[in-house]
Amino acid sequence: MSESMRQAALLNRLRYKHLLLIALLDEHRNLHQVARTLNMSQPAATRMLREIEATFDCRLFERTTRGVQPTRLGEVLIEFAHGALNRLDRCAESLHRHQLGDQGQLVLGAIMGAAPDLVAEAVIEMKRQRPLLQVRLLGETSDQLVELLAQNKIDIAIARYVTALQHNQFDFESLGNETMLAVVRHDHPLADEASLSLATLLEAWPWILQPLESPARQVLEKEFELAGLMSPRDIIECGSIFAALQLVKRSDGVLVMPESVLRDYLAIGLIKALPISVGKTLSPFGILIRKNEALSEPVRHLCSILRGIAGH
Repeated sequence: MSESMRQAALLNRLRYKHLLLIALLDEHRNLHQVARTLNMSQPAATRMLREIEATFDCRLFERTTRGVQPTRLGEVLIEFAHGALNRLDRCAESLHRHQLGDQGQLVLGAIMGAAPDLVAEAVIEMKRQRPLLQVRLLGETSDQLVELLAQNKIDIAIARYVTALQHNQFDFESLGNETMLAVVRHDHPLADEASLSLATLLEAWPWILQPLESPARQVLEKEFELAGLMSPRDIIECGSIFAALQLVKRSDGVLVMPESVLRDYLAIGLIKALPISVGKTLSPFGILIRKNEALSEPVRHLCSILRGIAGH
């Protein structure tokens, strides 16, 4: 069967209700519960699942005495079903807002280093031009944002690749980079040191770091490895900017974070930067979008604003 014929067959046979069934099976792993949620009989739900499997000519779920379990191919369709249903929900919400006279919705995610300057300025400019556009801004680490983007829960991410193969799933356009700093509270015993050894810091002081899954943390761990040093044993992992800043102000911890996030705290003297270099090999961040997907007009316009602010 040709590609066009296969696509036509899918369009004729696959329905959003089928995708909802797949998503609910992933959630409940029980046909009886799914049938009840869909307000249908269990035999009807079973027939629908068989129809879907016939459409794709493969087994999607294995039946067991404890319910159903997805096959490897079933996992692929589950990921698609969740993404398609999320996009449908977002589309319905945007249409409803347009009917009420609004200008739609834009959901974006940004890493902490880009949010204080580049993204904040872009969002302010976007809202100045389109005051009725609903903008939702999520601040997360790159690994979290990539997952949200893959699930169609955000329209665009300002982040960086997390793994080497993600270029197959997303398009990337560089916007800039973060300058990472190691800081301590203003009255920390190390606050006035003119020079410091990274080895001493790792051995003698607690550290406040981003989660291990984040690219910034992975770069930091790589720098420890290249220097022949062990990772600090006394670590607090913290993905929240606010919580991390509270921790460094109230403890002896060494915090590593982008300079753009720390700038205001450094200016008023609450924290001090230590004379060590960290994050030297951190890759650039930029615009991440799903590959081969038509962008909405608000996303295209935001990209144009971001490029202008970044000087591209």
